[in-house]
Amino acid sequence: MPSASQRIPAAVRPLVSERARRTLDIVEKFVDEECIPADAVYTAMLGEGAQRWSHPHIMEDLKEKARKLGLWNMFLAKGHFKEGAGFTNLEYGLMCEQFGRSRVASEATNNSAPDTGNMELLAKYGSEEQKKRWLQPLLNGEIRSAYVMTEPLVASSDATNVQLSIKRDGDTYVLNGQKWWISGAGDPRCKLYIILGKTDPNHPDKYKQQSIIIVPSDTPGIEVKRMLAVYGYDDAPHGHAHLIFRNVRVPAENIVLGEGRGFEVMQGRMGPGRIHHAMRSIGAAEEALRWLLMRANAEHKQPFGKLLSQQGVILQWIAKSRIEIDAARLIVLNAAAAIDAGDAKSALVEIAQAKILVPSMALEVIDRAVQTYGAQGVCQDTPLAYMWAQVRTVRIADGPDEVHLEQLGRRENKKAAEARDLIQKQMDITDALMKKYNTKEVGVCHTVGAKL
Repeated sequence: MPSASQRIPAAVRPLVSERARRTLDIVEKFVDEECIPADAVYTAMLGEGAQRWSHPHIMEDLKEKARKLGLWNMFLAKGHFKEGAGFTNLEYGLMCEQFGRSRVASEATNNSAPDTGNMELLAKYGSEEQKKRWLQPLLNGEIRSAYVMTEPLVASSDATNVQLSIKRDGDTYVLNGQKWWISGAGDPRCKLYIILGKTDPNHPDKYKQQSIIIVPSDTPGIEVKRMLAVYGYDDAPHGHAHLIFRNVRVPAENIVLGEGRGFEVMQGRMGPGRIHHAMRSIGAAEEALRWLLMRANAEHKQPFGKLLSQQGVILQWIAKSRIEIDAARLIVLNAAAAIDAGDAKSALVEIAQAKILVPSMALEVIDRAVQTYGAQGVCQDTPLAYMWAQVRTVRIADGPDEVHLEQLGRRENKKAAEARDLIQKQMDITDALMKKYNTKEVGVCHTVGAKL
């Protein structure tokens, strides 16, 4: 198979530097030879009970190897952050696809969510003191973090609904409320929560009621009520926590950017992160297709005396998967290039397209692979079931598909008048040409001269 750099789509190849191409091949080799073989070992080392919420030391060994290879903090985009490795969003997107093929690869290179988004947030909006205390240890891979937004009692797909209270009291803020699906909060190395809550619930502008504040995870008053499972997977040691905040008091300087600017900070954090999720999902789809190919050509398992690849429907699945993965990749890389050319705000349409399209595509490809394996595909003997559960959450994370579809649909619908005027103009020209050439309408797809 050609190397990853040789498989870069022709449409974006001119946008990828020679350094990035070399690094991409190193990433692919690291994932193939170090990370994917370590996935099962990492899972086995988690064990059961309390041990599941410990930190398998194989991860630190992988981190050491990644550092020696220069694979560290590649996500902080060139031209936007000084702290990163100097790659563009598009270049990192290609690498992120490789990380998506393995359970451990993203963390092994310090490119894992939610830390990546939190580091971007701190690098972009944090004070110098906040950067010194929190950003640098995160960049070093010494600690982990959680992004705390979703709540159980409101529709959190609309972030203006969040109810957690953040009240000023002298030189401190006091937090009260609850949050859930807080990814990363189960990890014993999670040392900070970046929390969205309401500082001014009565502000006339509903987008200025919220603020974001940094809270050390060991602050008194925080209770981990329970860990939540994703389709039965607990995702230890990362985990997804249900947290209770009771009179949690933190210094006033922990507010990020200022009161009422929570939405601004939140939106600035999410754009590139959606691209990362999408490219990792494409990597998962690629890995699933490899598993599909292996099963489809397994000599020792031939239903009805034939290889699965000799069954017509399987060949169709393989072909469709190849087309769908390649098409989705172009959508995401186009979004990444749009961010590089401007910023996340200027690429909202492209980001939404990627966010909507990719998870559904990846789920379809993974499901085909599952089907080829039969019962084996839904158990722990292949990575496919876990892979499907992880990708399924992407259709909800960072805003459900339906929210993005509605926003994208409203934006596209604004072109209705322009479309109507152009079609009407063309119909009028057709009407004039009919009269000029004294021609009667026969089989024309519209009534000549009719007003829409």
